[in-house]
Amino acid sequence: MVAPRANWKGFIKFGEVACPVALYTAASSSERIAFNTLNRKTGNRVKREFVDSETGDPVERDDQVKGYEIENGQYIILEPDEVAAAVPDSDKTLKIDAFIPCNEIDDVYFDKPYYLAPDKMGTDAFVLLRDGMKKAKVAAIARTVLFRRMRTVLIRPHGKGLIATTLNFDYEVRSSQEAFEELPDLKIEGEMLELAQHIIGTKKGSFDASTVDDRYEAAVAELVKAKIEGRSLPKKKAPAVSKQSDLLQALRESAGIGGKAGSKPTAANAHKGAARQKAAKPAAAAKAKQVTAPTRRAG
Repeated sequence: MVAPRANWKGFIKFGEVACPVALYTAASSSERIAFNTLNRKTGNRVKREFVDSETGDPVERDDQVKGYEIENGQYIILEPDEVAAAVPDSDKTLKIDAFIPCNEIDDVYFDKPYYLAPDKMGTDAFVLLRDGMKKAKVAAIARTVLFRRMRTVLIRPHGKGLIATTLNFDYEVRSSQEAFEELPDLKIEGEMLELAQHIIGTKKGSFDASTVDDRYEAAVAELVKAKIEGRSLPKKKAPAVSKQSDLLQALRESAGIGGKAGSKPTAANAHKGAARQKAAKPAAAAKAKQVTAPTRRAG
């Protein structure tokens, strides 16, 4: 098995203690299905080319330069050496500014995760930091230059190592107020809230990353396979449009207690209905087994 390649190497420093570390990509999209753009007529790949927006002439790589638009059609040209000189100097050190409670940062600020591991030497100091953070139940806020930009990183204990998550800049995170401004102030209580709590209770579980499937990738992979084998995929049926139903009735049906006339379902009834359903399943399974079980001949 090929050892993973580090994306960055440097030091992590807390107080006067420092140890060499390496960052490794924790999440990658390299395994996704990739397409090439082709000429439909010839089947050949299409090459991307930069052209002048006014003259239409191709522009070679050496003639391409960065520009910042100050007015409509007016640009300030930034030469490559000028951009390089403006990049913050990197001392390759993750300087821990503070230790904070693990849940203090809103995860809307989370950008990209990296595994943080000791690099050859300095394992003792690394383990000391990891175990100290675990015991104190804290995360660390650190800063360094990563990939030419000064980045703030959240560092947390993760298994035998640490995980470092780059954080979005404050100006990149949009306010939730605009997204929720049209949401009316409603207060749900009584039977509907009890039924909702019951349904939530029956659906409790634990997170299993293996069940998080990429249905788009699977569908495209099946399409590619079908094309190779010269067959067509069955057409999907359009989903039936359901009638608009009463929220309370939908909750009662979800809780498995129905909505008979004259009845007044409650959360307690919902528990009874769920229990009846649970008890009925083994009986039904046993009955089905009797019907489908093969008959053995004597002798």
